[in-house]
Amino acid sequence: MRLGSSLYHARKKSGLTQENVAEKLGVSRQTISKWETDETLPDIRQSKGLAMLYHMTLDELIEYDFDEQQAQQMIDSVSDEAQARIDWNKVWSKKYPVLGTYHQTVRIDDYAAPLRELLTQLQVDHGYNHTDALLVLKDILARVWKGQV
Repeated sequence: MRLGSSLYHARKKSGLTQENVAEKLGVSRQTISKWETDETLPDIRQSKGLAMLYHMTLDELIEYDFDEQQAQQMIDSVSDEAQARIDWNKVWSKKYPVLGTYHQTVRIDDYAAPLRELLTQLQVDHGYNHTDALLVLKDILARVWKGQV
């Protein structure tokens, strides 16, 4: 993650505005904005001040990234109705373009029948509903891909 993004997320997690941070460090709000957009970098003293303000070590601030709790909060903040309206394939295709194009080269029907069988087997063997069976199958596939099984 870029330093600016790390600074932005650390500030947000601390519940501070750019104005709050600027005031405490004796710089302008525009300076904070430039740091968070990677236009400029804070010097070492300013960086230490940021770390102290955000209750982090300098190393933590530099390496800061979303943690699991923040990710969970983001997921929980999206209502079921909103999730139903979101085209998740389109959203994820921005990060992983293959999701928007694979259907042009992959014969989906070649994979559909065996996958449908696996979904049905999970439903029958374990009593999962359709969604839960899909999530379990996705998780199994991810574990195989990571070499965990």
